[in-house]
This record gives sequence, C-alpha cells and structure tokens, in this order.
Amino acid sequence: MIKRVMTVVVVAAGAAALALATVAPAGSSEPAPGTAGSSVQSATPSAPTTKQPSAAGSAASAPVDESTTPAVPPVTASTAEPGPAAPPAAADVTTVPPAGTTFSEGFDTPASAGGAFAATYANAWQPYPDATGGKYWSSLVASAHDGVMDVALDGSHGVAGTFGTPTDAWSHVGGTFSIRAKASGGAGNGVAVMLWPTSNVRSDGELNYPEGQFDGRPTVFHHSMVPGHEDTAKSIDTHVSWHGWHTYTTDWVPGQYVKYYLDGELIGTVTQNVPTTAHRYMVQTGNWGQPGHLLIDWVATTTN
Repeated sequence: MIKRVMTVVVVAAGAAALALATVAPAGSSEPAPGTAGSSVQSATPSAPTTKQPSAAGSAASAPVDESTTPAVPPVTASTAEPGPAAPPAAADVTTVPPAGTTFSEGFDTPASAGGAFAATYANAWQPYPDATGGKYWSSLVASAHDGVMDVALDGSHGVAGTFGTPTDAWSHVGGTFSIRAKASGGAGNGVAVMLWPTSNVRSDGELNYPEGQFDGRPTVFHHSMVPGHEDTAKSIDTHVSWHGWHTYTTDWVPGQYVKYYLDGELIGTVTQNVPTTAHRYMVQTGNWGQPGHLLIDWVATTTN
C-alpha cells in the first residue's frame, strides 16, 4: 500500500468556492450547498440560506429560488501551508461497486440524453427539474453508455441531482458513500459530489468529496457546523488528477468521525463538525467552461 502524504488546511469557502449556485428542486426550499471552498468557480451564496439542492420527496412541483450569487475573486487561505507532494497514487482498478452495499448503480443499461436516462435510472437518479436556476438541464446532458454515466460538459448546461431511490435517497444518517469517476476536458468547469443535509439547514453539516475544478485536483471540503461559520471548511488534497479513474469514499459515523478514502487508502479523518442528521448524496456540475465529459463508472452507498 502506498503511503500518502496529505495537505490539510482550513479555508473560507467564500474565498474560492465551487459556486454551483444550487437551487431547490422540487419540494424544497433549502439553503445552498456551501460550494465547498475549492477553486472551481468564483461565485458564492451571499448567505447560508440562499439556493439549495433538492429536498426529500418529489422532484415535480416545488417553489424554486432562482436568485443568482455574486461573483468574487479567488482568495488564498492565509492559514494554508505548503505541504510535500504526495507520491503518485496507485491506479484505481475498482470496476464494480463494493459488495454489501445497500444501494449501487453501475449504469450498465445504455440510455440517451433527452429524458431516456432519467426514465431508465428513475430508481437511482433524482435530477433537479430542467431549467432550475437557469443553470441545470440534466435531461439534456446526462446519458449512459459503455457502462458509465456520461455528463456532457458543454459550457451552457449544468447537471444536478441526488443518487438513490425516490424514497430512500434523502434518509442517510451515517454510512459509506463511494463514487468512481473521472473527467475528460472541461477546463474551467468543475464538480461537487456532496452529502447535503435533508433538513436544508446548512449547519447540520456539509461534506463535499470530491470537489474541485477539472484543471485542478479533487479535494475534500469538510464544512463547519457552527451557525454563521458554515463557509469555513477543512480541506484535504488528494494530490491526484481528475483525468484518471479514482474511487472517492466517505465513511461517516454520526457524531464521531468522517473518514475520507482515495482508491481504498485513508487520506484523512475528521472528528469535529460530524453530522448526526439525515443527508443525501448528490452531484453538481457548472454551466460554464470548455467542452468535456464527467464520467461516473458507479455509485454505491451503505446506510448505517
């Protein structure tokens, strides 16, 4: 097993946030997923109660907050300290979800964009309604082929949605959450894979992994649960590229710890700001940047 060196810093998410300006899909009015503090795009919510991802329940009929977020220039965290580069990661050869999961999807059935994907994977993928916030058009860019979910990055249409069944996707209280993914192209765009509170109260905990700009590196952003300080996050650098296959795993024991793994190797453990309430496991990309693809080989969750 390769020993990995990690860099851990505390950053203010507003400094250089992913800014995937999320809006509540059907049935919700939640606060925005805190756009973790990565270097993905420089727009952040003006307050913890603006724009959020979908709440539990239906994706059909709910008020949508279509406000936009102000752009801010990236800022380097003053507490960041340069760390030694990690040795190259071992190649990820995991091609199937781990055994014993309570939910898994390998995207083995081909399905085109334009609605067929959502229909085929209705028990695995709960997308935001098209045109949410003027940013997310999942039906236009999400498809499945060759055993992967393919999110086309076209610079105009983002994707946002929750993994899981229509009834169980929002009920995770602890568990293990894994995604095997890579990016091709997409410079200037990025992705956030996150555990976001079903309560839509951001201080109930926000765990983002992996998150980052495709021309940067996948990163952990573990957010503060102190009300008013949710933009503060602990950052753990993976030291790998988005452009190779990697498996990203979050192991969450409510109120005790969250462990983050890259390709089966532990890269960091966090024992503060550990959520205790129901969350959902979701993904978002931006509607900007160069053409490319986010490819997801499989997603798997195990709920405690």
